[in-house]
Amino acid sequence: MKIKTNKDELLLGIQTVQNVVSSKSTLPILSNMLIETKNDSIKLNTTDLDIGISCELPVNIQEQGGITIPAKRFSDIIKELPSGEVVITTRKNNQVDIEGANCRFKLLGLPKDEFPKFPEFKEKDSVRLEQSVLKEMLRMTSFAVSHEESRYVLNGILLEIFDKTFRIVATDGRRLAKIEKEIINTVKDDVKVIIPLKAVQELNRNLKDTGEVAFVPGHNQVLFDIDGILIATRVIEGEFPNYNQVIPKAISPKIEVFTQDLLAAIRRANLLSTPDFQAVKFEVFGDKIIVSKTTPEVGESREEIPVTYGGAEFIVGFNPHFLIDVLKNLNEEKIELELLGSDKPAVIRLGDYLYLALPMRI
Repeated sequence: MKIKTNKDELLLGIQTVQNVVSSKSTLPILSNMLIETKNDSIKLNTTDLDIGISCELPVNIQEQGGITIPAKRFSDIIKELPSGEVVITTRKNNQVDIEGANCRFKLLGLPKDEFPKFPEFKEKDSVRLEQSVLKEMLRMTSFAVSHEESRYVLNGILLEIFDKTFRIVATDGRRLAKIEKEIINTVKDDVKVIIPLKAVQELNRNLKDTGEVAFVPGHNQVLFDIDGILIATRVIEGEFPNYNQVIPKAISPKIEVFTQDLLAAIRRANLLSTPDFQAVKFEVFGDKIIVSKTTPEVGESREEIPVTYGGAEFIVGFNPHFLIDVLKNLNEEKIELELLGSDKPAVIRLGDYLYLALPMRI
């Protein structure tokens, strides 16, 4: 294999695929990046066996072929090369020559035949939607994913497709975020899969504000095609909880409040939180909410924010992060909070979006 390409374009491709490479892998080949020619382009591919990423770059191919090369070291070398043309050549014994302006590196790789094959999918089963739409859906839900390894089915987002509805749900057992959008086409059969958080993070990293993304379901795996960047991931096996059971019916009266006022007050109260004393207290009145925090041996805070509300007065406590995480992602100037009492969840409903957080003892 011998190729000529531009350093900046090559580096962009490397950075697209290298994040899934694990430095702690017990299989040396998984620390490598596969580079192989394909017509007038090269294909870059990495995997950790759970998630694989592939992209293509147009290059000047002088000799066809392929090799795997240590991903991190290759990335570091290309990053430090002078701007301009880069020539990559494979030699005998899996040696790879990397030439830039006035400098040359030699790296030892491994044969491409040892690299795991990228899974194949049936494109006819794909569902397409705007990249900006999927990006928003992930932004509004992925923060609610559980990070506790013991609850592995909650370590990802639930993705459902039925009729013309594309729905994403995330929960850690104490809060829940759900969003759905209408799609033009749909798959032959309903889809219900749990996408691991690592794959969600790679999607967030690669999704743009323009263009489309294709979602292709497969057997125990799914594929996302983002303008030629392919992200294939295993799904999490197991039964996602029946989230509909915990979603209460809409109530009235609601508490109307300015989003940024509430967010700022909770952030200030959170300054006094400790791991043992997390809950922030909310005293709800007809025209105001008092947000306060008392932490032994640390201090106290108290702040009033105006609201519009016509219901009963009560006191409730919440983990401040559960409210900060959702409020900082909302674009609405005002929101309507549904609060029934000291032992009931807080619910925010905005069209096709719903967020729920359980209370804490105070």
